[in-house]
Amino acid sequence: MYAVEMQGTARARHLRRQQTKTEARLWRALRMRQLGGVKFRRQHPVGRYILDFACPELGLAIEVDGGQHALRAGHDNVRTAALARHGYTVLRFWNNEVLENIEGVMDRILAVIHERRQA
Repeated sequence: MYAVEMQGTARARHLRRQQTKTEARLWRALRMRQLGGVKFRRQHPVGRYILDFACPELGLAIEVDGGQHALRAGHDNVRTAALARHGYTVLRFWNNEVLENIEGVMDRILAVIHERRQA
């Protein structure tokens, strides 16, 4: 945790500068790949949470989970439910999925984008 508690956009700005290798890889893919004109933001605040990546236009959140998330499944479920109340669908990917199969990750994201647009 942080020595000084930061809120909202200040905390999001800090996290953008401190992104992980996996987040950087996915961010490059999201920015470079044409996803039907859909724009993503990184470290985007929604309520009391900061999403790894978000497309507010479609209410789509993308979270990259490291090994610690296996121990925090209950917390992640609460977070996902809270984000759903804000109108977001959450896609979760493990670090190794992003690092070892970025094309598969991007294909899944694109499929959900198409689903959300048709809804």
